[in-house]
Amino acid sequence: MTTENDDIRARIRTIPDFPKPGIQFRDITTLLLDAEGLKLTIDRMAAQVQGPIDLVAGIEARGFLFGAALAVKLGTGVLLIRKDGKLPGATIAEDYALEYGTDRIAIHADACTPGARVLLVDDLIATGGTARAAVRLLRKAGAEVAQAAFVIDLPELGGAEALRGDGLAVTSLVAFEGH
Repeated sequence: MTTENDDIRARIRTIPDFPKPGIQFRDITTLLLDAEGLKLTIDRMAAQVQGPIDLVAGIEARGFLFGAALAVKLGTGVLLIRKDGKLPGATIAEDYALEYGTDRIAIHADACTPGARVLLVDDLIATGGTARAAVRLLRKAGAEVAQAAFVIDLPELGGAEALRGDGLAVTSLVAFEGH
């Protein structure tokens, strides 16, 4: 059976047992190396955006690539969501839980004006921990975050559903079974 984005799926390499046994790593570097595949990806992600957007927020690091390309396509600016300590100047930050411990992401304190309509973007949604922290952070800054877009969804890990529970419309181009 052929699906709409099989051409994109075919450009994503799976590396078994990386970074540890049992993990099927979905490697987008092969997609990024393919000019036509990258163009198709950005065009299709842009076509799924609902309503006007003021900023595209990309999550470090692969989200920067898709976020910047989408921002150009949509005629918006791009907001960088980085690991804490990577941005100069005044920042606001948000902690989130990891399997063992916590991490922290940040944006510049003046990165978006209150009421800015922001599209959250990353390459992959798995458990949703980082993406959900990004939504909380953007909302703390006064942004209206109603949409999130991903190239890949790993639905068994529940991240897209968790974002939907947080009130976001979530789109992805391809879904893969497993981890």
